Amino acid sequence: MSHAAELYQELILDHGRKPRNFRVLEGATATADGHNPLCGDKVTVFVRVEDHRVADVSFQGAGCAISQASTSLMTEALRGRTLDEVEALFRRFHALLTGTPADEAETEALGKLAAFSGVVEFPMRVKCATLAWHTVRAALASGSGAAAPVSTE
Repeated sequence: MSHAAELYQELILDHGRKPRNFRVLEGATATADGHNPLCGDKVTVFVRVEDHRVADVSFQGAGCAISQASTSLMTEALRGRTLDEVEALFRRFHALLTGTPADEAETEALGKLAAFSGVVEFPMRVKCATLAWHTVRAALASGSGAAAPVSTE
């Protein structure tokens, strides 16, 4: 295993074991629930948007290490971004996981999220890594209040 792969694995394990922003967000302006029925991952995402920018984001739920780590890192990556930046980041992250060719600059722009580059080799795990991302998109699209539940199926 390369040094970079080892660092990525450590990052994913760390966030999977000790997810950041794992809490109910008081004052959330939007929420959504997501579920991956194939492996049982469940997540509720809470977002507070102010002036078209993610002021805060958190989650609660249970699932595999990939799901928990992806959600944890997602919350860190989205805070402070505009809604357009969130959508662009979703597209870059999704492309990384589904094997859509990306140049090195696109991958580097993902920062810590690039740790999930190996998921493309495990198609069943792509749903685990993207569940929270689809869920936060649903929350943001709902405007205010709770969005319809998201399922990976």
